[in-house]
Amino acid sequence: MTYGVIDVGSNTIRLVIYEVKENRIESLFSNKNTAGLIGYVNDGELSRKGIRKACDVLNSLQKVAAHAQVEKLYVFATASLRNIANTKEAVEEIEKETGLDIDVISGHDEAVLDFEGAAHAQKLKDGVMVDIGGGSTEVVAFADGKITDAVSLEFGSLSMYKTYVSRLFPKNSEERAIRKKVENEIKKVKFLKKKQFADMVGIGGTIRAVKKFNNDRFGLPKENDRILMDQMHLLLEDLQEEEKLTLNKILRVAPDRVHTMVPGMIILDTLCDYFGCEEIRMSNFGVREGYLYKKVVMGK
Repeated sequence: MTYGVIDVGSNTIRLVIYEVKENRIESLFSNKNTAGLIGYVNDGELSRKGIRKACDVLNSLQKVAAHAQVEKLYVFATASLRNIANTKEAVEEIEKETGLDIDVISGHDEAVLDFEGAAHAQKLKDGVMVDIGGGSTEVVAFADGKITDAVSLEFGSLSMYKTYVSRLFPKNSEERAIRKKVENEIKKVKFLKKKQFADMVGIGGTIRAVKKFNNDRFGLPKENDRILMDQMHLLLEDLQEEEKLTLNKILRVAPDRVHTMVPGMIILDTLCDYFGCEEIRMSNFGVREGYLYKKVVMGK
C-alpha cells in the first residue's frame, strides 16, 4: 500500500510518500515547504498569519498526495504546534480549514520515533542519536540496540537564530551565547550528565545539510554518510569568513537553510564536544518513518 506522512515542523512542512510491503518501508517521493512557522510565533502564540500559512501549505500538500493516489495520509506536528501557548486553538482551526486530523506528538515521543525510524533502516548498537529540528532537539541514548533514555530539548536551529542572531550569520559573541544555551540545557538532563559517546547517529534536515556541506568541502562522494569531528571543526571555521563568502558556500549545498545552517552546526558541534563524539553517522530514516512504522506496521 501507498502511504503519505506530513511532518509539520517549526522550519519546514514536508510530505513523504511511502510504499509499505511486508513490513518494509520504501520512500518514493518527498516534497518540502520551508514554511518557517516559528517565525509567526509572537508572545508564545502562533499568529493568525502563521495558522493561515500552515493551512495553505497543508492544503497544497493534500493535493499532491491525492494526485499521487495515496491510500492513507497521516499528519503529525512536532515543536511547531507543541511549543506554543495556543496549541488547542491553532490545531482546531487548522483541522477545520484543511479537513485533516493533526496529531501533535510529545517531545519524548518524537525522540522515540526518531530512534525507531533509524533502527528500522540500520543496525544500531551503542551511542547517542541527535535530531536538530527548527524548534527542538531530540537526544536519545541507546545501548545494545535499545533506548536507555530520551529527551526533547526546547531549542533548534531556527529558534536559536531567532533568539540570538542579529544579522544573517552569528557573530562571535552570538555563537558563544548559542553554545552556552546548549551546554546549560544539556547539563539539566540527568541521564546525560558526564556521559561520553564515541558514535553519534544524526537525523533530520539540519544534519543532512551538514553532511552535504561536508561532502562538498572535502570532495567526498554524495553517498558518504559520515562526518569526522576534525572535519566538523574545519567546516565551522569555513563559515566564519566574510559574510558573502559564507553565503555562497551555503547556497551551493543548502539554499533553503541559509539562516539556520550555522546555528544548527553550532548546536551540533557543541553536543559533539560535550559527549566526546569521534564521528557522526547520518541516518536517512527518522521520525516520519518511525511514525509510519508505528501506525502501519505495529498498528498503534
